[in-house]
Amino acid sequence: MIHRRRTKIVVTLGPALDNLDVLKKVINAGADVFRCNFSHGSQEDHQRRIESVRKFASDAGREVAIFADLQGPKIRVARFKNKKVFLKQGDEFVLDANLDTNDGDEKAVGIDYKELPHDVTTNDILLLDDGRIVLCVKEVVGVKIICSVVVGGELSNNKGINRQGGGLSAKALTDKDKADLVFATTLGVDYFAISFPRSAADMEEAKSLIVDAGSQAGVIAKIERVEAVAALEEIINASDAIMVARGDLGVEIGDAELPAVQKHIIKLTRQLNKPVITATQMMESMIHNSIPTRAEVFDVANAVLDNTDAVMLSAESASGDHPDVVVEAMARICSGAEKNPNVNSVNDRIEGCNGTIDEAIAMAAMYTANNEDIKAIIAITESGHTPLLMSRVRTDIPIFALTRNLATQRKVNLYRGVYPLPFDITEVDYASIDQCAIEVLQQKGILQEGDLVIVTKGDIIGEHGHTNTMKIWRVE
Repeated sequence: MIHRRRTKIVVTLGPALDNLDVLKKVINAGADVFRCNFSHGSQEDHQRRIESVRKFASDAGREVAIFADLQGPKIRVARFKNKKVFLKQGDEFVLDANLDTNDGDEKAVGIDYKELPHDVTTNDILLLDDGRIVLCVKEVVGVKIICSVVVGGELSNNKGINRQGGGLSAKALTDKDKADLVFATTLGVDYFAISFPRSAADMEEAKSLIVDAGSQAGVIAKIERVEAVAALEEIINASDAIMVARGDLGVEIGDAELPAVQKHIIKLTRQLNKPVITATQMMESMIHNSIPTRAEVFDVANAVLDNTDAVMLSAESASGDHPDVVVEAMARICSGAEKNPNVNSVNDRIEGCNGTIDEAIAMAAMYTANNEDIKAIIAITESGHTPLLMSRVRTDIPIFALTRNLATQRKVNLYRGVYPLPFDITEVDYASIDQCAIEVLQQKGILQEGDLVIVTKGDIIGEHGHTNTMKIWRVE
């Protein structure tokens, strides 16, 4: 059987993909999930881009997942009169909540987040522009944060502010986020990514807003705060997926701590039966270059070796010179890393089964597949939950999620090693469901005569959570 890349690729939409020929190439190169970044662009931009993705994916005979990445709280400096300034080490610099938005200079600048003076105190370290500028708080006078420049450099408009060690009180969902969420539900997005959550309560609030808006989209928690790392397990349990958002997270916890934290997040997320995305600067040099650096190759490959479900491109695809080349390179690296035998070493996780029937069936299927000459696993599913459980087990055997639900076909594109196919179980006689499902894969050239295949399904048709049957078939 031809090797299928198991690690999924998330591509961020942006001006570079407004060129429809490039977008087609990116889809054909293997993009599985598209990210719509609501920190940039208008609602009209997002609608046009999502409609284009849906059209060209359909033309290619595929379904892809799309998620709306909500901006979250804007903890940023405002703007400068001359667009940028140069701060020198030892200089005094003031973050002034009352300064006009456009009046920044070498002495002071306004801030978007007006509560910042209440969140910091003397000797706090503030990191601006992803840590490139370092300020030490000397004192707080009213709404002015008077700082000393520890590490200087060029500072331009709207750069982010982080407090070393975390502790900023900004809520995860702003009024803008709530409005964007309602709008994005009308576009049929499959997931919402929530920026800067601090606790499970932030994720539960997002879920409630999504339901109230009439959507069944999942929620992705972006782990980018120190507080989120401390509350990681409860956030995972309250979410449908997790993103290791390494930009702000690395600034808050420090770059030396980041690799171990990334590995911990990936491992725990998979143990708790949720998919995980590794993001930020994975192929940064390819914004302009046509080949990745060796460090970037190792970065992507190491995430694959840790069994991340997906790796993500940001500016590389949104504003880069050749997004299709970047996707091709990332796909090549993922496929190469997946050939390492350690990636697929058997991990049957019997001890981690939580006692539900569908998980027992999923674990039994994976144990059998990893110990017999099974060519493929067919999970006939309504919600995609059973193939998700299967994908938590290390294996190189493809898992095909056959479903009549379009939303499920799209969502499972995020799951490692899971491939959706349309299959309406209600149009097939119950006694012949397995054979009809097998024929779907035969017609696509996936299965050949004599192959062994596992089929899982539920006795109750049309309801999720009822998978209770596993059979092994030899293809006729």
